[in-house]
Amino acid sequence: MTDAFGSRLSPQQLSVTNYLEGPLLVIAGPGSGKTRVLTERIRHLLTSVPGHFRVLALTFTHKAADEMKERLADLGDARDRAFIGTLHGFCLEVLTERGKFVGIDGAPNIFEQTRDRQEVLQRAVEEDPFLSEQLANSGDLKERHRRVVQWLSSISYVKSHPISHALVEDEETRRVMEAYEAGMRASNAYDFDDLLLLTYKLFVDNPKIGDIYRRLYKFICVDEAQDMNEAQFAVIMALCSDSNRNVMMVGDPRQSIYGFNTSSPEYMERFGIEFDAKRVELTANYRSSRAVVDFTQTLDSNYMVDQQLPIQGLVKVLRGADEKDEARQIVDRLEQLFQQGHPDVEGGVQPGKCAVLGRTRYSLLAVEGEMTERGIPFYKRFSASHENESEVVEDFLVALRVLANPKDRLHLSALAKRWRVAEQPVSHDFLASLEVMSGAARSSRAEAVRKAIVAASRNPTKLDLMLALTELRKHADEQAVADRLAIYEDVEVLRQEWDQFLRRVTGARTATAFMSSKALGSTQKPSREGVALLTVHSSKGLEFDVVFLAGMAEGIFPDYRATGAKERAEESRNAFVAATRARRLLYLSYPATREMPWGGVRTLAPSTFLNGAL
Repeated sequence: MTDAFGSRLSPQQLSVTNYLEGPLLVIAGPGSGKTRVLTERIRHLLTSVPGHFRVLALTFTHKAADEMKERLADLGDARDRAFIGTLHGFCLEVLTERGKFVGIDGAPNIFEQTRDRQEVLQRAVEEDPFLSEQLANSGDLKERHRRVVQWLSSISYVKSHPISHALVEDEETRRVMEAYEAGMRASNAYDFDDLLLLTYKLFVDNPKIGDIYRRLYKFICVDEAQDMNEAQFAVIMALCSDSNRNVMMVGDPRQSIYGFNTSSPEYMERFGIEFDAKRVELTANYRSSRAVVDFTQTLDSNYMVDQQLPIQGLVKVLRGADEKDEARQIVDRLEQLFQQGHPDVEGGVQPGKCAVLGRTRYSLLAVEGEMTERGIPFYKRFSASHENESEVVEDFLVALRVLANPKDRLHLSALAKRWRVAEQPVSHDFLASLEVMSGAARSSRAEAVRKAIVAASRNPTKLDLMLALTELRKHADEQAVADRLAIYEDVEVLRQEWDQFLRRVTGARTATAFMSSKALGSTQKPSREGVALLTVHSSKGLEFDVVFLAGMAEGIFPDYRATGAKERAEESRNAFVAATRARRLLYLSYPATREMPWGGVRTLAPSTFLNGAL
C-alpha cells in the first residue's frame, strides 16, 4: 500500500492504517510519519468499511487538520463523512447545534483572553460581600491581583478535572466559581474550559443525545494524545460505549510539553490499560538528519530510532559574548546560509525554510532586533493570536465582539473606556449605541471604527469583513507614516484571518462564527513569508530545514522556575520537541553574559541540554 504521495508504508504503518475493530494505541516518535498514517487510516475507513457512519479525527493543531484534509481531497464527497479538526472545534460545533440542553442559546461566545476573564471575576467578586472581604484582606493592590489570578487558576483546574473534581468541597472555591460563572453568563460568555466541560455534561446528562453522537461516530482517531488533560479524556470517553470502542490514540510521551495546562501522558497510558488496547510503536525518523537524531538521543537516552535518513546534517553550538552578540552570530549564519546554501539542504536555503526558537519570547528579542536592522524578512508567533500594534484595529475587534454578542457588557465597557466616553446601556441595537459613543468620542479613530462596523454588518445574516477593512485602510491613509504602517500590518493580518475563516466555515458567516473561529486559533495562517520566530510551544507540529535554538543557557532553557524533578523533566521534553523541529541543520546558541531587566550583568553557564553537543 502506498500513501497519496506514492511512498510505500512500512509494515508498522500498515498495521495501523488497516486496523479496524477495537482500541488501538500508537506510540509515534518524531518524524515517524504520524500524520500520514492517520490520514491513510481515515482513507481506509471511509473507502473500505461499509455502513452509514462518520469518522471523528481530532488533531492538536489546525495545521495538522488542514494537511490531512488536503491529502484526502481526492475522496470527494466521502471526505465529508469525517470531522477533522481540534477537540475544541468539535465541542464548539456540538454546543452550537445542541447547547440548549446545557443552557447555551445559539453559538457560544468565547472569552479567550485571560485579562477578560480576570475582569469578569474581579467584578463578580466585588458584588459578593464574603469574597469582597476576602479580597480586601489579601493585602495591597499587588497581592489582591495575585489572589484574583490564583482564584481564576483554581476555577480552570476544577473545570478541567470534571471527573476527579466533580464536587467542589472547599467553600471559598465554590463561591468563587459561582460568582465567576454568574458574571460570564451575564455577558452570555464562555471560556475554553466550558467548551469541554459542557460537552461532557451534554453527553453524560442527556443519554439520548450522547447515543446520537456515539452511533454517528463509529471510529475515533485522536492525535497528540500525550497532551490530553482530564476534561479532554472525559469527552472522548463519553463518546464511547460498551459496544463501540473503536478508538485510536496516537502520541509520544517524550513530546508531552503542556503540563502547565494540566495535560499529561498519563491519560494516553490510562486509555491503553483500561481499554486493553493493541499497542503499535512507530520508531523510524523520516524527518531529521543523523546529526539531529544523535543530538536528540542525548536529551532522551531511551529514544531509539530503527530507521532514519542517510543524510548527515549538522549540529553546532554558537557562543555569544552577550545576548546581542548571540543574535549577531545567529543572523550572520542565516545570511551565510542564504548566500552559500548547504549541501544537505536541497534547493538552497531560503528564509521560509528557517526558524529561530526560544524557550520564551524574551529569548528572541535581540534576534528580532538584529533581523529588523538587517532587513531580513521574518514573522513571529509567540501566542495563539496576533497582537495588534494599532489602536484603531484593536478598537474594531472589541466592537466586533459586541456586535457578535450584544449582551457583552465587558467589552462594551472596554470600548467606552478606550474612547473615554460614557458607557451605553445594554441594548440589542449596538449600532445605535456605537453611533452615540463614537459621536461623544469626537475622534477620527472612533468614527473609523463605527464606519467599519456598519459596513461589515450591512447584511445582518452575513458578515462582510472586507468592507470593514476597506474603511480601516481609508483611516490609515490619513495617518502619519508610522501609525499608517501599523494599521496596514494589522489589517493585513485580519484579511488573512478572514480568508482562512472563509476556507473553513461550513455554517453561517456571522460575526459570532468569525470571532469563535478566531478565539480557537483556526483563522491563523500556519506560516507566513520569512524566517519564523517562535516559542518552543508555538513550534509544536512544525518543521524546518534549519533551526536555531536561542538562549540555551541555565536559567533560560531550562527555565529558572523548573526546580523540581517533574518540572525539569518537562523542560527536557521541551528541548526534545524543539530539537526535533529541525530536518537538516540545528544550531544551539547561548549568551555567556546577560543584562538583567533590573540592571547589572549576569554570567551564564551553558545549558545542561548542550552536554551532548559541546
